Amino acid sequence: MKTRRIKKIAIIGSGIMGSGIACHFANIGVEVLLLDIVPKELNDKEKAKGLTLEDKTVRNRLVNDALMAALKSKPSPIYNQKFAQRITTGNLEDDIAKVAEVDWIMEVVVERLDIKKMVFENLEKHRTPGTLITSNTSGIPIKFMSESRSEEFQKHFCGTHFFNPARYLKLFEIIPGPKTDPSVLEFLNGYGEQFLGKTSVIAKDTPAFIGNRVGIFSIQSLFHAVKDLELTIEEVDKLSGPVIGRPKSATFRTVDVVGLDTLVHVANGIRENCPNDERLELFELPDFITKMMENNWFGSKTNQGFYKKSVNTDGTKEILSLDLNTLEYRSAKRAKFATLELTKTIDKVVDRFKILVSGKDKAGEFYRKSFTALFAYVSNRIPEITDDLYKIDDAMKAGFGWEHGPFQIWDAIGVEKGIELMKAEGFEPAVWVTEMLAAGSTSFYIVKEGVSYAYKIPTKTHTKIPGQDSFIILDNIRKTNEVFKNSGVVIEDIGDGILNLEFQSKMNTIGGDVLAGLNKAIDLAEKDFSGLVVGNQGANFSVGANIGMIFMMAVEQEYDELNMAIKYFQDSMMRMRYSSIPTVAAPHGMTLGGGCELSLHADKVVAAAETYMGLVEFGVGVIPGGGGSKEMALRAQDMFQKGDVQLNVLQEHFLTIGMAKVSTSAYEAFDLNLLQKGKDVVVVNKDRQIAVAKQHAKLMSDSGYTQPIKRTDIKVLGKQALGMFLVGTDAMQDSNYISEHDMKIANKLANVMAGGDLSEPTLVSEQYLLDLEREAFLSLCTERKTLERIQHMLTKGKPLRN
Repeated sequence: MKTRRIKKIAIIGSGIMGSGIACHFANIGVEVLLLDIVPKELNDKEKAKGLTLEDKTVRNRLVNDALMAALKSKPSPIYNQKFAQRITTGNLEDDIAKVAEVDWIMEVVVERLDIKKMVFENLEKHRTPGTLITSNTSGIPIKFMSESRSEEFQKHFCGTHFFNPARYLKLFEIIPGPKTDPSVLEFLNGYGEQFLGKTSVIAKDTPAFIGNRVGIFSIQSLFHAVKDLELTIEEVDKLSGPVIGRPKSATFRTVDVVGLDTLVHVANGIRENCPNDERLELFELPDFITKMMENNWFGSKTNQGFYKKSVNTDGTKEILSLDLNTLEYRSAKRAKFATLELTKTIDKVVDRFKILVSGKDKAGEFYRKSFTALFAYVSNRIPEITDDLYKIDDAMKAGFGWEHGPFQIWDAIGVEKGIELMKAEGFEPAVWVTEMLAAGSTSFYIVKEGVSYAYKIPTKTHTKIPGQDSFIILDNIRKTNEVFKNSGVVIEDIGDGILNLEFQSKMNTIGGDVLAGLNKAIDLAEKDFSGLVVGNQGANFSVGANIGMIFMMAVEQEYDELNMAIKYFQDSMMRMRYSSIPTVAAPHGMTLGGGCELSLHADKVVAAAETYMGLVEFGVGVIPGGGGSKEMALRAQDMFQKGDVQLNVLQEHFLTIGMAKVSTSAYEAFDLNLLQKGKDVVVVNKDRQIAVAKQHAKLMSDSGYTQPIKRTDIKVLGKQALGMFLVGTDAMQDSNYISEHDMKIANKLANVMAGGDLSEPTLVSEQYLLDLEREAFLSLCTERKTLERIQHMLTKGKPLRN
């Protein structure tokens, strides 16, 4: 059978979803043809220019304006603005014939069946047989869309539902039509995971599919519960946010971002098309929702929803909250519950659920009601929306940002305990759940030899969840493959002679225990293994060094100890680079400060596409002190050309640190020279990252890795560069662009990157630059302004400008 490859895709419809999907295909290197309708009339600007409806700029105005709006939006839908060059725009009259040249056609037009059917009728006239054709519908039955199309068309047709924003939300629902060829589903399932970086879930053709069916139920359930329990919207958002592994936007802020009108549209669709749903009454809209819809209080798109930004008479800004009883906005109220206080010392979300449902206050009641309603609902959705319980969990995690799916939460509480709580609230689980317990299975999931298995209802046994062969799931192997552990790290044997060092500290900060663990990992690898990966599967790779430790040493004026601590950090980073085994860093999410420095010193970086990397130490009043300042000077000199370009290159690297630049993707990190072309690689699917990093470590080892020789050939420019930097910082301070303390920090950095006050360009060693870096770092730690900034960061969580 011929291997199917996607080199070019046509996206039909350039709205928010269409443009977002187009950008994500451009992200992964696919050529995109983005088409939309032709405007029916000129706008004022076009009239003023004397244009007509026949001019190409007019005919492509809708698609071009939509794409431009998407590219300017925050957060950005594209990894790097240069990737937008992979998108060609056009219209459905002049350019429709071009769909004959593509490998995949995706319809993303308005959610109206009649319009979609017209689009497909037109597309079939130009589509090349064998080309994939899919719809991004969020709920219109797939069977209705293709019913009058040819057999060949229907064979290659199905639903492919992205969640908005397409770049960031991982769920990719694939919905077969009545005649979809199984090979098409198999291809899309694999393509979504491997190339698009998604969690692919094949769903049944039922209203709202899997993600929205369960997600909208969950939100509607809270809408009805909020008044019954006399909770404020702030209290619900406090209870349904990060404390249970959900996004910070929790419930009501999420609805504001998505749009209340969008949610109501999906809820109405479920209510109208699922007459046999046992919780149909929950999809009826509460009075306050109906009133908000009448008032056009849809959220961010109308500047008010459950929350509203306001400017007070004194000019200060405030976010007001909606009182659901009076439907008037008021100042936010602080939410606090005794039950939540009991979970503050529990780092792992999965370990909190038992405590939360046992709470004696209103929070405990909230969790018992909401979780038991959810458990009952999802158990009754099998086999209606899917035959596999793990697909429901996958959909909720990937589409709604939940850390744990409903069945995983139920497992954490205990299946039998969950049923006991359900019955107390008046709910019953589906029959298959009690049959599972009767058959001797006490959990929905089990792990055997590092592999996850899920309960399969027809066979009444646990079956291996497919697709895991490309992944290494650290949660599954941590206990069985542990080689070493301290309070900061776990070192695991991930097979084929490769170790993995996993941070276990809060926010994955790098302190003494983590550095000790890193050195231990290198010791072990050099003695008995072939390579080392430094990677974890937390929310972020590392937010940086433990600044609390630095602050305490500086306040106590323990400068010798602080000097030793910084030297230990530097030496550990140099050990990453100059060990006898290959080292691979696997950063993802926030990779800041010390986390970035560690990545800079690995032999290779295998970065997740969503990696936000930067040397941000300026924000707390210091320069990078773990080798980051040295490394940017080294990387600048490696790019030196002849003449004045040397100063320009050095200045760019100086500004990367001085402006605390953070990449908005791994691809942008290449532009900052934090990642290096030809050496470092990017993986779009973070779930594959540890496995890919292991492959690279093994390949380097198998290829005959030799310990590098320490660099002594780094060209520094001395006074020539130092003078340029000092003039620049002085001018910026005189113009009030930076504070006096900012100038002091910048001048210290300038001294490091120039190689000191040398009279002429000189070749120096890395250790020479590290000594300058450490001296500058320590001197800044004696400054009162620096200590104020560190203290502000520790207490407020954001930089202080002084």
